[in-house]
Amino acid sequence: MPRIRHPVDVGAQARGAPGRKGPARAGRLEQAFDAAFAAGQALREKQIQQSYRPVIGVHKWFARRPGTLFRALLLSEFAPGPLGEAFYRPHRLSGVIGDPFMGGGTPVFEANRLGFHVVGCDVNPMAHWIVARSLASLDLDRFAAEARSVASDVESAVGPLYRTRCERCGGEADAKYFLWVKTAHCPGCGAPNDLFPGHRLAEAVRHPRHVLACPGCGALSEHAVPPTRAHPAHCDACGHEVHLEGNVSRGEAGCRLCGRSFPLGPRTEAPAHRMWAIEYRCGACYGSLEGRQFKRPAAEDLEAFREAERRLARAPGLPIPEDAIPPGDESDRLRRWGYRRYREMFGARQLLGLGLLLERILAVSDGPVRHALLTVFSDTLRYQNMLCRYDTWALKCQDVFSVHGFPVGLVACENGLLGRPGIGSGSFRHFVEKYLRAKRYCRAPFETRRVGRGKETVPVPGETIEARLVDRPPRGQGEKEAYLVNAPAADVALDPGSLDGVFTDPPYFDNVQYAELMDFCFAWLRLALAREGSPFPRASTRSPEELTGNETLGRGMEHFADGLSRVFRRFASALKPGAPFVFTYHHNDPAAYAPLVVAILDAGLTCTASLPAPAEMSASLHIAGTGSSVLDTVFVCRRRSPGRGPAGPEPAAAARECEAALRADAAAVRKGGVRLRPGDLRCLLAGHVARAAVRSLHASWAAEAPVAGRLRTVQGRLEEIACHLASSRTRLAGRRARGGFRAGAAPGR
Repeated sequence: MPRIRHPVDVGAQARGAPGRKGPARAGRLEQAFDAAFAAGQALREKQIQQSYRPVIGVHKWFARRPGTLFRALLLSEFAPGPLGEAFYRPHRLSGVIGDPFMGGGTPVFEANRLGFHVVGCDVNPMAHWIVARSLASLDLDRFAAEARSVASDVESAVGPLYRTRCERCGGEADAKYFLWVKTAHCPGCGAPNDLFPGHRLAEAVRHPRHVLACPGCGALSEHAVPPTRAHPAHCDACGHEVHLEGNVSRGEAGCRLCGRSFPLGPRTEAPAHRMWAIEYRCGACYGSLEGRQFKRPAAEDLEAFREAERRLARAPGLPIPEDAIPPGDESDRLRRWGYRRYREMFGARQLLGLGLLLERILAVSDGPVRHALLTVFSDTLRYQNMLCRYDTWALKCQDVFSVHGFPVGLVACENGLLGRPGIGSGSFRHFVEKYLRAKRYCRAPFETRRVGRGKETVPVPGETIEARLVDRPPRGQGEKEAYLVNAPAADVALDPGSLDGVFTDPPYFDNVQYAELMDFCFAWLRLALAREGSPFPRASTRSPEELTGNETLGRGMEHFADGLSRVFRRFASALKPGAPFVFTYHHNDPAAYAPLVVAILDAGLTCTASLPAPAEMSASLHIAGTGSSVLDTVFVCRRRSPGRGPAGPEPAAAARECEAALRADAAAVRKGGVRLRPGDLRCLLAGHVARAAVRSLHASWAAEAPVAGRLRTVQGRLEEIACHLASSRTRLAGRRARGGFRAGAAPGR
């Protein structure tokens, strides 16, 4: 693969040393940002983000925005020359960049990589932990050696529980995945029932034939054409009809014995499961076979699980969390299925193996290495629980967070705990390798450039993602520093004129319940740190200050607007004169943009640009088929000059400006390779309408009015602009935008 080298670009050449005191160079981003170039970069990154930005492999976070986008935004503001050229050159910029909603850390990483000191805040302690581990230095050789030792020790203890017998040669083989189905007793006759939505184990894509389980005896059979109830096959073992369709549909199950239909929930205790299939890999046979190896569990497989249950019962001191699952918009799905404690989301073999693995990690004496291994352990949990599902097309275990929620499937996939390099995915050894790739990338970041129909890796010598973690705001001098704060960003003490810019990705109102989801990992990590004497200060990542809409907790639009306003005010007050306040936003309902307008105006900012940028992958499970947008609006804001200034455009003129801007955006992102859909256009239009509302309201804005009144004022102005859009000739999104902007409209997902 070609290796391309460029001379180092010095930050003092970029904008007159951005870290120095005095006026910043204002307004460059608005003119220098190349939307088509940035769209092409971000679009390709989101298709395979772990290859373009391996740093995300440190630990899962939700809805990460493209690192290429924030690199493009930072360079457009601070580096000289066309963006397409500056993007691939190394930079050593200086100054301090703030991110009040750091989440998974993308803006922090990109700013740090370019040479900036960073201030990152997040109310979620998991976000703080993940970003700190990403930026902290680590002896990779020692980490890799300790990881091998840990895995070897745990394998000697539980390895036999993850073995099975090859049905072809009779030898011992590694079990990759154990498949389980939920069960329930018929309320009429009391008979136990498997709850199968369908009987297919594997599709004829990565395996030569369709694999189905017999509804009668459970034997597995293979078929060139999948049988159905209308055209069934017959089981060679018992003669029962074999077909795709299961006994569960639309939340009801049919009893196999009496035929009665009964509802599946809600439940008062966690559901029971039955093991029904195993995918395995025999080292002696696999290379000579087509496709994969599947089997119905044998008696010794069931006995191995019972042995795990017995060993778990004899080990009450293992580090396994007992935390209760609190109510919540997402966690209530778990509670309806009867899950009351996080440990109930794991099977006995998983609890035993995870407890032993965590116990062994806690025995590692090197603090940074131990913390890195704890981070790997925490991330591995995503593939080591009974909410994981088996992908019958790709033939692999799915992450519990493959969608941004807790969907409870009827068929569960129990993954191998430790795994084998190059075989399967989602096991501890795989996550160790992922962590190593992430940290190697931090030491030597690169970019990926399109060349014809292929691509090439472009090294960027001199840049690193690493910082000295400090407990006070950076002074902007010397070695790169990171001030990471696990607290509400509105409470962070920052000196006026201390930030050269704010680049952030705030919560998108109710799109993702970050804390409810991250508590799944936090319950284990908190327990581990408590055992080593450095506990997290609270029992959950949930916080009253979290800025996400949540019906269960009574957090609505006013809470979001008020919290966003306080954060924007705090960080805007720390900006140097002319410095940018840049953030991304995306929501399907234009009404959810009203709090942004309130926060921008309250902070004394004006919106100088609203730019389009790809931010999601259209094939993502939480995007595909929903009509949701894959595009964000990037809002570029700067402090208003003293005094109210001239009034902005009237609603009719603002509507015309929005239409023109939308046409320009559409042309730019199409040039970058984006295939626009109606949802994309609606989101971009909503961003332009929000920007127009900011400009039209700043002259008369009363920042000290009650938040409900400020929201009504903004909603009224948004509605006026939307009315003019709806009555104009726009065919893109006007009528839908108008409905969404009605005062009091409830934002949707």
